[in-house]
Amino acid sequence: MLLALLSACHRSPPEQQVRAAILQAVEAARSRDAGALDDLLTPDFVMPDSRFDRRRLLGLLRVARLRNEKVSVLLGPVDVEMRGERIVATFTVTLGGGGRLIPERLGVYRVESAWREEGGDWLCYSARWKRTL
Repeated sequence: MLLALLSACHRSPPEQQVRAAILQAVEAARSRDAGALDDLLTPDFVMPDSRFDRRRLLGLLRVARLRNEKVSVLLGPVDVEMRGERIVATFTVTLGGGGRLIPERLGVYRVESAWREEGGDWLCYSARWKRTL
């Protein structure tokens, strides 16, 4: 019990946990690791106003990996805001690639992602992407 209490005291603030999760998502995209990205999404993850859903997003990474296509991701500054028990993180991301699958998605996007705590981890349950360039 003492160990559990001590580890809880050293747990980073929610905002830092979300920032770390976003960095993990960027690395998962770069390495085309659908499993690692899946670990950061809730089962009901949605992308409103997009033709992508959780299944299609993860499928895109799987196909990119099978085709050995390069995925380039450059993350801009991340703004994190607590909204009750949820967190909204906004940032820009520049996507690039090297192959037939990824080039149609090249560009700079403004992302608004929504996060909630589940089982002690902060997971993304919604993301909106808007192409800026």
